Amino acid sequence: MNTIQDRIFRLRAEMEKAGVDAFVITGTDPHASEYLPERWKTRAFISGFNGSFGSVVVTKTEAGLWTDTRYFLQAENELSGSGIKLHKLRVPEAVSMEDWLAATLAPGSVVGIDPQTISLAGFRNLESTLEKKKINIRETDDLLDRIWENRAALPENPVFDFPVEFSGWSRAEKQKMLAGLLAENNADLHVVTMLDELAWLFNLRGSDVNYNPVFTGFGLVGETEMLLFTDQKKIPQALKEQLQNEGIELKEYISFLRYLGQVQNRKIYVDPSTVNYSVYSSVCGKNAFVEGTSLVAHLKSVKNETELAGFRKTMVRDGVALIKFIYWLKTHVGKKRITEYVAGRKLAELRSEQENFVGESFTPIVGYKAHGAMVHLSVNEENALEIEPEGILLFDSGGQYLDGTTDITRTVAIGPVTEQQKRDFTIVLKGMIRLSLAEFPYGTKGCHLDILARKAMWENGMNYGHGTGHGIGHFLNVHEGPMAIRQEYNENLIVPGMVLSNEPAFYREGLYGLRTENMMVCVEKQVTGFGRFLGFETLSVCPIDTTLIVKDLLDEKELAWLNNYHKKINQLLKPVLPTDLHAFLDELTREI
Repeated sequence: MNTIQDRIFRLRAEMEKAGVDAFVITGTDPHASEYLPERWKTRAFISGFNGSFGSVVVTKTEAGLWTDTRYFLQAENELSGSGIKLHKLRVPEAVSMEDWLAATLAPGSVVGIDPQTISLAGFRNLESTLEKKKINIRETDDLLDRIWENRAALPENPVFDFPVEFSGWSRAEKQKMLAGLLAENNADLHVVTMLDELAWLFNLRGSDVNYNPVFTGFGLVGETEMLLFTDQKKIPQALKEQLQNEGIELKEYISFLRYLGQVQNRKIYVDPSTVNYSVYSSVCGKNAFVEGTSLVAHLKSVKNETELAGFRKTMVRDGVALIKFIYWLKTHVGKKRITEYVAGRKLAELRSEQENFVGESFTPIVGYKAHGAMVHLSVNEENALEIEPEGILLFDSGGQYLDGTTDITRTVAIGPVTEQQKRDFTIVLKGMIRLSLAEFPYGTKGCHLDILARKAMWENGMNYGHGTGHGIGHFLNVHEGPMAIRQEYNENLIVPGMVLSNEPAFYREGLYGLRTENMMVCVEKQVTGFGRFLGFETLSVCPIDTTLIVKDLLDEKELAWLNNYHKKINQLLKPVLPTDLHAFLDELTREI
């Protein structure tokens, strides 16, 4: 047998040997990744839950999963029969994993944690919560490795160069910018553990993680040092020589912690929210620390002109694929069997026809009827619903192109819809437009802007449980920081050059889901006697279904934004869209 219950039974036996009363599985890897190589899919292995966020705790008698509103329905389904209890986060009555452990375990108990898989900030939070109840933390090895039969090895996919033609800045230029920020922060070395930061800084890409063009490695960078720790077999000889000629020192991935242990008397910059505890403890006591949001994350989040130009070109090609998809959907539903899964595959197929396409940027979310209310739905051939010529379909998808990454959601009518659906759709749309129209003084944070997307919904007793906007990488991770637009406080400013999503939504459980998502870039707007004002330029190029709109619910500014947006789409797409789709495009972008 190899059931979830069997795995938990065997884990408890290993916990007994390690002398721990509870074991925390954070569900991530040594790089705080959202999407993981097979080897590090620990949360799915021990619980059966396949969402991208959540922690699992196993005690001698209980087991629990903590996740947020995006995954409640999915988690209830996937945990069924496992004996693992779902603990809901980001709801009013939420009890955090740390507080639950403090309340559940007796004083003197020991909580085990693999220090590679918990951030410095996470470790400190756990430690401070547990020590109040005199509960101890013990660093263990990877206990799951002892019970995980045929566990995957670290991926060995090749690394490839990402040329300045696409990146805009050379490796040397990026090192110089980082060195300048280190000097401003009175530090001389920066530890790089996030895989997208590593890929950006070294102008390299890989395929170790599904959907994210990254490779497994670490970096250590200063004014005169640029060290890359990755499996040397992954780097082709010609690229290896090129990197070494540029002064980059190449070392094996497994030597990183050992190398750090030899570093002394340096001022090392770390991001406590992402650097894992084992990295911190390797250099602690022998060096001074400067802590803050990753400087690489700051540099990466502000796109240069080459990257922004790439995004704009990519959006047009992505828009062509989406128009073709909507046409296919509208002309085939009801005439042939199309499931959510088939629709998702069709989207990928149409994107793959576009120039510079590399792959999808995440698992497509295609939700019909009740499935639309499952925020991060993932269907396969077996559990996908058949799409019929009635109601609404939500599809959230994206592509990885050499010159940009896309993420877009549309909700479309594929047959008769109710007045309630139209009203709900329009109220959600109002929030998306209002955020698109935002103008705000420099110094504004994402939490200050979030209300713009929710105001119309709150006035109608509606809400959604996830964030409104996340950063998006340039041929990198579809979710990136350090900024975000959400209710929770985030100290990082929204500044020109940052590319973000704009995705308010509404879900009627068991009935349907509604989300309209565009990508946008922060831009300069004006300078007045009251300061410097910023705003957004919408990047996504795909019509919004006007048959779902209650026109009277949109005010004059909102209606003007929508009509101007559709006019722009028509102008951008018509020159590159097959002529037999021009009439269809005109219909989709007709002024209302």
